[in-house]
Amino acid sequence: MKKTGMKIKLLRTSLFVAAILLTTFSILWAASSGGHGEVHNAWTSNDTWKTLNFALLAIGVIFIASKILPSLLRSRAKGIEDEIKALESKKAEAEKNLADYQAKFKNIEQESKQIISDYIKQGQEAKTRIIESAEAQAEKLEEMAKRNIEQEFKSARMKLQQEIVEKAIEKAQEVIVASISSDDQDKLVDEYLKKVVA
Repeated sequence: MKKTGMKIKLLRTSLFVAAILLTTFSILWAASSGGHGEVHNAWTSNDTWKTLNFALLAIGVIFIASKILPSLLRSRAKGIEDEIKALESKKAEAEKNLADYQAKFKNIEQESKQIISDYIKQGQEAKTRIIESAEAQAEKLEEMAKRNIEQEFKSARMKLQQEIVEKAIEKAQEVIVASISSDDQDKLVDEYLKKVVA
């Protein structure tokens, strides 16, 4: 506000000096020529009234300007001061936002490293689970294959035993047939018939 008051005083002083200079200039002009192309050096009462009118007009303008201009300058200064305050608050807010973003960017780097390490850890755990699951399934398949092989062995053994028995029966029949004579066959048939009839 001190600067505004000093500016107003400077403006009043400069307006006053300008009025005095204009008054002096008009007096000199009036004294030098009448403005009609004729030369005369006499000062007339008309020139005095013109000079007084001009001086009064200049003083009135200075007085009015000294009343109006300070309020205009104060309001303009107030507007500029408010604008500066608004800009300073926006600047402070922007600096705060910048600091927040910089902190977030620092955290993003750490967070991205943490996320990557978490994914690697999860991948290792998934790998371990898959391997364990595959090993468990392989063991089950191996057990099933062993059971299937054992059953196939049992089945093959039974078939083999059955074939051996059948072959043995065939051989026994052949041996019996070869060793039994026709008289023995007749005896056997007779005995069988007696049993059936009885």
